[in-house]
Amino acid sequence: MKCTLTDIIKKSRNLEQLSSYSLWQWDVESLLAGLPDTALFDLVITSPPYNIGKTYEQTMSLDDYLNWQRKLIASIVPRIKDTGSLCWQIGNFIENGYIEPLDILMHPVFKDHGLILRNRIVWTFGHGLHAKHRFSGRYEVVLWYTRGEDFTFNLDAVRIPTKYPGKRSYKGPNKGKLSSHPKGKNPEDVWNIPNVKGNHIEKTIHPCQFPVGLIERLILSLTNSEDLVFDPFCGVGSAGVAAALHGRRFLGSDREKEYIRIARKRIDDAIIGKAKYRPHDKPIYDHTKSKLSVRPQMSSAP
Repeated sequence: MKCTLTDIIKKSRNLEQLSSYSLWQWDVESLLAGLPDTALFDLVITSPPYNIGKTYEQTMSLDDYLNWQRKLIASIVPRIKDTGSLCWQIGNFIENGYIEPLDILMHPVFKDHGLILRNRIVWTFGHGLHAKHRFSGRYEVVLWYTRGEDFTFNLDAVRIPTKYPGKRSYKGPNKGKLSSHPKGKNPEDVWNIPNVKGNHIEKTIHPCQFPVGLIERLILSLTNSEDLVFDPFCGVGSAGVAAALHGRRFLGSDREKEYIRIARKRIDDAIIGKAKYRPHDKPIYDHTKSKLSVRPQMSSAP
């Protein structure tokens, strides 16, 4: 007889009997119903459906969508450890050309659960569909919340190169000494990380795929080795890949069988060091070096 997650939990009352990287082809409500109502997760990181009509979504009214999110978050928050974090990556709800910023609409929901907003991270990217009657959307938002004041934050793991590493203090007791941090600077809250489109090395069949680098920076900074990361809408497993790359455990769920199959393969590749991904600290490609950036010469009329 096939053993379900609910069976395992009833026997163990914890997640110790699960493998370090577990994927479940279930809707998130069913998965959560099978978990103990105790603090389990060090980091919850996900990008829920935006309710914009993608093939994996069931489109609903904005009010119904927000009510669904409220119920889901109410089930997730009690399962986050006191030292843990929640990262909710989200875009905009668009209907008939009108935009509703979902991060603004969702913030009161998280606040009602006592979560503390630490950063509103703006993820910006350079490619996507071009709008015709407004400026083209080239950003989404990651809302990072903590349960309390004693939370994990490993800044040194995600520092980036300083702009002027040779800069020195010009006055005071440190006059003449290097003024920048020797390990690099704290990344600002606007992250330029390419989205997964076209010929991106991570591209799969998923239409709205998380780039591993975006999650990688969050996992490195907000968790420690062997911590448990949970993605309730794991899609093709980008969060699991980032977790496997850095020795974190992972639990993910998705309703789509093919997404789970792809996620399993990608996580397996990450475990054995064969993951195809773009690291979070890889510099943005300088498009001016491409031949495509040179405007063709227009032929003159005879």
